[in-house]
Amino acid sequence: MLTGALWGTTWMCALMAPPYLMAKAVDEGLRARDTGALLLWTGAVVVAGAGIAALGILRHRAMTRIRVDAAYRTVQVVTRHITRSGSALSRQVSAGELSHLQAGDIGRIAQTLTVTGPGVGAVIAYAAIAVLLLRISVVLALVILLGVPVLALTVGPLLGKLHGAEGRYRQEQGDLTALAGDMVTGLSVLNGIGGKQMFAARYRERSQALVPLGYRVAAITSWVQAITACLPVVFLAVVTWISARMAAGGDITVGQLVAVYGYVSALMAPVSFLIEGADDLPRGLVSARRVVDILSLGAPHDGRRTHTEPPRVPSGLHDPESSLTVAPGKVTALAGARPEESRAVAERLAGYRASTAAWGDTLLSDWNLDALRRHIVLADNDAYLFAGSLRSVVSGSAEHSDDALLRALDAAAATDIVAALPDGLDSRLDDQARNVSGGQRQRLRLARALIADPSVLLLIEPTSALDAHTEATVAARVAEHRRGATTFVVSTSPLVLGRADEVAYLVDGKVRATGTHRELLARQPGYASLVFRGTVGADDAMGAAQHREGESR
Repeated sequence: MLTGALWGTTWMCALMAPPYLMAKAVDEGLRARDTGALLLWTGAVVVAGAGIAALGILRHRAMTRIRVDAAYRTVQVVTRHITRSGSALSRQVSAGELSHLQAGDIGRIAQTLTVTGPGVGAVIAYAAIAVLLLRISVVLALVILLGVPVLALTVGPLLGKLHGAEGRYRQEQGDLTALAGDMVTGLSVLNGIGGKQMFAARYRERSQALVPLGYRVAAITSWVQAITACLPVVFLAVVTWISARMAAGGDITVGQLVAVYGYVSALMAPVSFLIEGADDLPRGLVSARRVVDILSLGAPHDGRRTHTEPPRVPSGLHDPESSLTVAPGKVTALAGARPEESRAVAERLAGYRASTAAWGDTLLSDWNLDALRRHIVLADNDAYLFAGSLRSVVSGSAEHSDDALLRALDAAAATDIVAALPDGLDSRLDDQARNVSGGQRQRLRLARALIADPSVLLLIEPTSALDAHTEATVAARVAEHRRGATTFVVSTSPLVLGRADEVAYLVDGKVRATGTHRELLARQPGYASLVFRGTVGADDAMGAAQHREGESR
């Protein structure tokens, strides 16, 4: 931006050179009938024009770099924050809002930052023209220097109305985009419950309600653009008429008349940049506030998070809010009737929510977040899968050997996916792995979590999209693969719960009972009803559990 301000200032001040040189050519060349002087000043005009062109290129390149750099920096900081905040952010801001931010707000922020260079240059050029005009005529200098603020004051009220209308339009448009994104995401569900037409009608209604505000923004914008295009021309005509009268009266020379016209014409550039900046700056602030609002959501980040090393002795995770303790080196399962409560426990144990959860004697809030993410991994059953080769999708950010990949895929019962794809591990997967089935996607997510091999692995419903046979296989293999490592599973599947070393039964956000799957079936009728969906009693549940466990073996 400093470079842009330098080139912008140099370019705008250089615009004053041709009028000055032309005035010299007229007075010292044409009027004095001095051919040598005429050629000299004419050559100087040509050189000045070439220099202005070169400076214009440098200025434009600097502004383009600022614009692109600002856009990508904003994308990076937002993406980094979303990644670090994890699932805690998805409940506070919709995908539609983020899409609108990417499509509109980031561009406005980038455009606003390009105002800096021309804005600084415009102020300095304005002062330079004032000095040059005072040397010609005090009257003309006062007319020109006072006329520019009058132009700005004329456009100012309209700009205020425009920015107010645009702010409301931006808010409504963002909400509408969020609604559209939610509809697309849940289209299959809406079709299933017959609600698509109702939501479509609601979207049309809100969209139509937004149209008048859009027309208002467009109307004010048209007036602003018309006035900003017309007033400078009228102002130039008035100044030309005054200076022509002064030249005719002998108060200024013909060369000075040419210079005044040139100075005023050149002044239109900084004036236009100042008006444009006054228009862009409030828009950019609205968009920047929206980005800052998003950056303020999610998990808190502060400099007090300094702890980086895991406990020296095997230690469990403890969540005081639910009274749950995840034993070290074992598979602990959590079964609850309300998925949102179970998910909240997992997110607190992963440090995605503000809480007093601790790993050993250290509060998670004291951990450096990067280190915490390395040691404790939360794997959701709908975590995002980026496009790329199957190898890269499962490996994540680290490099792994084919043997390691195949071991993780085998533990997730996903080797059949590799065999079915044409190029094995090098086969390309679409964004969100849409070219494989839902159950296959879930197993790939599980394999990706397993190959990360964290100290603590938290799994949320890792088998919800699998059939019973595959689910039993996955439950057995994951328990074997994670033997001796701390593993926490949120699930209500009896096949998964039966493989856990300890099961916690969650009721109203609190752990009501703990024990093995069989023990809870015998002691907790509510647990048996939850696990078997209320279709059997406790005694029958025990028999069903034993039968299923025998089948899985």
